[in-house]
Amino acid sequence: MLYLVSTPIGNLSDLSFRAVQQLKKCDYILCEDTRHSSGLLRHYEIQIPLYSFHKFNETKAEDRVIEDLKNGMTIALISDAGTPLISDPGQDLVSRCRKEDIPVSAIPGPCAIIDALVLSGLACCPFQFIGFLPKKEKELQTFLSQALLYTGTTIAYETPHRIEETLSELVRLCPQRKLCIARELTKLHEECLQGTAAELLEHFQKCPPRGEIVLLISPPEEQISFEHLSLEELVDMLQKDLHLGKTEAIKTAAQMRNLPKREVYKHFVND
Repeated sequence: MLYLVSTPIGNLSDLSFRAVQQLKKCDYILCEDTRHSSGLLRHYEIQIPLYSFHKFNETKAEDRVIEDLKNGMTIALISDAGTPLISDPGQDLVSRCRKEDIPVSAIPGPCAIIDALVLSGLACCPFQFIGFLPKKEKELQTFLSQALLYTGTTIAYETPHRIEETLSELVRLCPQRKLCIARELTKLHEECLQGTAAELLEHFQKCPPRGEIVLLISPPEEQISFEHLSLEELVDMLQKDLHLGKTEAIKTAAQMRNLPKREVYKHFVND
């Protein structure tokens, strides 16, 4: 059986008793970084072999893991921190286990998304998690534009050295929207700040952040309905409400309607 075991996101005491028990029973443990995870195992006196399983080798390692599982081995998959598969490797392995009738079980525990959500004071339901934000400026703009139209709370991961760029983009797109940034969760210097993009940007320009960052975006105060809009009306709304240029608004509209960008561009050129 394959066990998906959640590990601490900062505070080592957050590893559950059940997780410790199960890890000690495994034939071996898959992890992103053996150097990082060996510290956790030493802390709990878990003397089980560790093998690396990360985005650069998971495809190559998958066949061996599947074969071991079919031969009756008990294997655990952990991430460096938090719940496996959440912006971490393992999705393909679990999907293949399901296809080949190999039992999979999850041992729940820490998850930065949920921890940040309940601390934020923003609406907990509905919410969407969109993973790590894109690095390229245009992709980031499109990604955030779509997130701002969601009717619930949006959660994303961001890195300390990129958060100012992301907040600057949000200042332009939604200057009045309430945001929350949670970082260093469960650690000594845990911080959960709420404010507009401009307020948070000013804070981090004075106090450069460290550690993992969770960004939360509140829902729009007035629920935006765009299903009934024509393409022209949708593009016009994106330009006015999110301050997008026409080209970027057309691109965003195409993605929202799941239409080929070329087809939507042609529609406006022909008009």
